[in-house]
Amino acid sequence: MLATLLISASGSVILALGLVHLLYTFVGTKLLPRDEALLTAMQAAAPNLTRKTTMWRAWIGFNASHSNGAILFGLVYGYLALAHASFLFQSRFLLLVGLAMLVGYVFLAKLYWFSIPLRGIALATALYFAALVVNQASTGGLQ
Repeated sequence: MLATLLISASGSVILALGLVHLLYTFVGTKLLPRDEALLTAMQAAAPNLTRKTTMWRAWIGFNASHSNGAILFGLVYGYLALAHASFLFQSRFLLLVGLAMLVGYVFLAKLYWFSIPLRGIALATALYFAALVVNQASTGGLQ
């Protein structure tokens, strides 16, 4: 039961971060460049990959899809922990994929982002890891 709550809490943190990020992507000025000239340049410049988009449209798309990934992680792992805990905790694959995803987010946050997402993701990772430890202690290890 404790492991289930810990995974759910981990998923909830990532879900909240994803939802806030999605909101900031489309509402307000939080993800706009401080330099208006940069915004204008991003809206006019196409990447080398294609002329069918702009760096600005790509920026919005990347931020939205990044948010969707976090939302999906939070919903799937939260749901599995609450509704199908035995399935989740018997799947070494799902448990390791979830841990790898969170550890990857920690590295990205440390290298490229700022302290708020780093703290949130580190908390979610610690909760998730604690769930694995609790599960291992109660069942004698991963299946």
